[in-house]
Amino acid sequence: MKQQFLWGGALAANQIEGAYLEDGKGLAISDVLECSPHRFMTTDLKVKEGVYYPSHTAIDFYHRYKEDLALFAEMGFKVLRTSIAWSRIYPNGDDDVPNEMGLGFYDALFDEMLRLGIQPLITLSHYEMPLSLVHRYNGWADRRLIGFFERYVRTVFTRYQHKVKLWLTFNEINVITKAPLIEGGLVIPEGVNRHQIIYQAVHHQFVASSLAVKACHEIIPDAKIGMMMLGLTVYPHTCKPEDGLKAFQIEQEEYLFPDIQARGVYSPAVHQLFKRLGVKLVMEADDESILKNYPVDFISFSYYSSKVATAEDHDSEVGGNFMKGIRNPYLKSSEWGWQIDPVGLRILMNKLYDRYGKPLFIVENGLGAVDEVGPDKKVHDYYRIDYLRDHLTQMKLAIDHDGVECWGYTMWGPIDLVSAGTGEMKKRYGFIYVDRDNAGQGTLKRIKKDSFEWYRKVIASNGEDLK
Repeated sequence: MKQQFLWGGALAANQIEGAYLEDGKGLAISDVLECSPHRFMTTDLKVKEGVYYPSHTAIDFYHRYKEDLALFAEMGFKVLRTSIAWSRIYPNGDDDVPNEMGLGFYDALFDEMLRLGIQPLITLSHYEMPLSLVHRYNGWADRRLIGFFERYVRTVFTRYQHKVKLWLTFNEINVITKAPLIEGGLVIPEGVNRHQIIYQAVHHQFVASSLAVKACHEIIPDAKIGMMMLGLTVYPHTCKPEDGLKAFQIEQEEYLFPDIQARGVYSPAVHQLFKRLGVKLVMEADDESILKNYPVDFISFSYYSSKVATAEDHDSEVGGNFMKGIRNPYLKSSEWGWQIDPVGLRILMNKLYDRYGKPLFIVENGLGAVDEVGPDKKVHDYYRIDYLRDHLTQMKLAIDHDGVECWGYTMWGPIDLVSAGTGEMKKRYGFIYVDRDNAGQGTLKRIKKDSFEWYRKVIASNGEDLK
């Protein structure tokens, strides 16, 4: 492992900050999503009286960030990935003038990170689109969002050019095909070709991403900006050729996203996919040249589990990070049914590096579990240590044995936070326990788990001490 390898953790504004209407912030999509496994299916996008919304307080990072950053620094973090809430900067998304109080919050946050020796890695859009853009434009279905996004990113690049040198455009951009509301701000009516709406919206995001790359390189010449995808390794259910083909096809559809953001062209295979789905993209004259001329600098991804695919009908689906597949009998599963596959991470790293030849950054990887504070007032999360040790072992093999270039690893999420998929607090990832439950009750007290000290040793040894 290179000495400059960036160890740290990953968060998202809407899952930690709270203060959902404080200091001029506007409503975001996450602010109208209840604590429910079906939260992404809602079409009633407004705040209802008497309903608990997890993002409204979250873990109150907005007011407690200094306390939390001090704990991250104690672990030795070199980098912290988080996001800027678009609705803090432009409350409605299409405002003419940015919100100075929102800009000031991130000034203070980044200053404190840098004071502690923690480099910011900032996602520009992480499931936190201003809600007004959904109501008025149906999110990324409307091409006008490209201009609104470009204004937003140029504002934050200019403001934080001396503080932030690592950026990501859209979080898990390929999730839009599974959860179009949260990733794309899309409400898709019945009786229309949903593929047409989704892939047209994705095209608008691709153009916006390329324009963000262009702006970043112009305003912050020494910065690097990457794309971010939900990473997935897919295995065929059997050695039957049809199962192998199905696994290949699933991966190809996910690679559509980094293909365009890293290579800048729609491949013949994508054009054929669109033809089969009845998708006819509407482009403007400069779109193809924008995509081609402004590819991302690196590939970042989340990785939680792998998937097994078959060409035949089956009824044994297991869960995953927006992905479902057949149960793999060779793997254990988390309490939420996500199958645990460290070797799949090594496979994915090799596939991405071989395909694109660009540096990688693992920006999400972690275990959601029901952690309990014991009679000794401690949290003994040995299962999380085992999970992370196994994944880091495979990451090191990909780097040191296979030759993959990887800049860093940010574990998701180093402090307990609101689950993106369900809105729960019960599903905990952190090295730091937060006293908060699914109903929003608790003191918000922070407690170090056993994994806290373990990760501190991992970072101090640059990944050599994984015991």
